[in-house]
Amino acid sequence: MYQYEIGVLADSFKLDLKEGIKKAAEIGARAVQLYAVSGPMHPDNINKQERRELLDFIKSQGLEVAALCGDPGGHGFTKPEKNEERIELSKKIMELALDLETDIVTTHIGVIPDDKEDKQYKVMQEACEKLGEHGDQIGASFAVETGPETAEKLKTFLDGLDSEGVKVNYDPANLVMVVDDDPVAGVYTLQDYIVHVHAKDGIQLKQTDPQKIYDFFAEGGIEDLRLEEYFQETPLGQGDVEFKPFIEALEDIGYRGYLTIEREVGENPEQDIIEAVKYLNKIMSGVH
Repeated sequence: MYQYEIGVLADSFKLDLKEGIKKAAEIGARAVQLYAVSGPMHPDNINKQERRELLDFIKSQGLEVAALCGDPGGHGFTKPEKNEERIELSKKIMELALDLETDIVTTHIGVIPDDKEDKQYKVMQEACEKLGEHGDQIGASFAVETGPETAEKLKTFLDGLDSEGVKVNYDPANLVMVVDDDPVAGVYTLQDYIVHVHAKDGIQLKQTDPQKIYDFFAEGGIEDLRLEEYFQETPLGQGDVEFKPFIEALEDIGYRGYLTIEREVGENPEQDIIEAVKYLNKIMSGVH
């Protein structure tokens, strides 16, 4: 089995920027993914010199940058009145990514409607088209994270774009937790688009409309919706993502990027991430 390099979403440690980077190196990761939408990592808050200094620090820890997370939160790119500002921010994050020697920015774009004629569908495609064109121009990828729709629906959406710069950040747990899609089959469906992968696990407890789930995240609570009744993120190996066939599928399609561990919940994320590194290495080494 191919020996993928392991990355970590540094913010998962819930430490400040440099401490999170150091911790990633400590636990044996080879790369970090960094949030770049607020605070010191907002592209307006980090000048060229500071970008060089940050990259030097990351390299001094023996790490690379796997990707940046440019998720603007809220409703993604579904609200036309907000899209101009979000598109400009996303372009700046793509340029920041290149300064940090990665060409990948991951994000959630919102829930893709079933109907291609839906106004929201066209609004989202227009935003992605603009970002894809910018990616084409500068040599970067705007990677849509899997989650609120099946792999087939996301592929149909992406196939409808003219630019080459819109890709996929493949999160198998989101597919399992939100839409009960097969994360192994989805690798083959989206194989032409996958540029980054999250190593995350989870289970679906009860089905619901994905729009409700993402509205909850966007608006900070809706009615009496309790997310824990619908899905649960778990440590790697304790959910419904079958990682051995999943990694084999990635190998089969020729994916050669990072497996970046993301742990968004849990009382001890550091320990969960340490165990995740061991778990992935064990699978890839064929040890049972």
